[in-house]
Amino acid sequence: MSRIVILGSGAWGTAIALSLHRRGGHHVSLWAHTPELARQILDAGENAQFLPGFPIPPPVNVTGDRDDITAADILISAIPSEFLRPTLLRIRASMRSGQFIVSATKGLEDRTLFRMTKVLSETLEPVGLLLPIGALSGPSFAQEVAHGQPTALTIAFSDSEVAALIQQEFSSETLRLYTSTDVIGVELGGALKNVIAIAAGIAVGVGLGYNSTAALITRGIAEITRLAVACGGRRETLAGLSGIGDLVLTCTGSLSRNRTVGEQLGQGRKLPEILASLGGKVAEGVHTTHAALGLARKHAVEMPITGQMELILNEGKDPREAIRDLMLRPGKEER
Repeated sequence: MSRIVILGSGAWGTAIALSLHRRGGHHVSLWAHTPELARQILDAGENAQFLPGFPIPPPVNVTGDRDDITAADILISAIPSEFLRPTLLRIRASMRSGQFIVSATKGLEDRTLFRMTKVLSETLEPVGLLLPIGALSGPSFAQEVAHGQPTALTIAFSDSEVAALIQQEFSSETLRLYTSTDVIGVELGGALKNVIAIAAGIAVGVGLGYNSTAALITRGIAEITRLAVACGGRRETLAGLSGIGDLVLTCTGSLSRNRTVGEQLGQGRKLPEILASLGGKVAEGVHTTHAALGLARKHAVEMPITGQMELILNEGKDPREAIRDLMLRPGKEER
């Protein structure tokens, strides 16, 4: 029996905890960043703020105790990208050699342009923790995972044997994992699709039809793939679950927070108002857009959709004007 601790008690972290509990065979803990927050969840019997309506059974240990982190065999990081580094600096003394770390956060660090596994390794190495760090990604809404709807994801470690180990530890009749050694491709697919999902939401918000959404998804995977390959990822990874699979889900599913943000921007609402209405939930695409564009410039990769999202999110450009500018770009050969 493995001891698994999920770091981060948001919707996704809670859903993973419920899925692993349903699988059985593990001691599962959901770690909240404060004991007070852990107590609120325990008292309510559910994560009322982030994943209401899904009871957390008593075998799942909801905790804010760092001793539980030390005792873990596997740590799953579901901490939002903007909080990952400060949280790690606070808890890394409680981590130890021999643990495996799985990053389940789909984002980029804005200041450094780092993927989440890079943030993890860079933060842990100074204290002598050279742990196997991998990424879990793919088409997955937290509510559906928590409900036990069949879901397929990709687990990526540079060491294929470690990937196979985590695959065995996590897989169940409702969660199917495929292994990969392309950590870069898996992470960038999961992070960058959120930016395109905002664009797809904007298209819906301004009243455009299915043709426009299909065009954004198709050209979106093209620019995601260009950047991922430039960063060392593999093209075939972006044709799989953590690429096109996650992109289609997030661009078309009504449960997507990123798509919802885009839709409301297209309807004329202002970004601060939209983010405030999320009730503490995170739309990672808002934070990822600027970093994605910085990464694209670093590698001299053209990302026109991402560029227009940056202008909308951070410079207040009118969404209709952005869509028009995308349509009026010079004609090119499709590759």
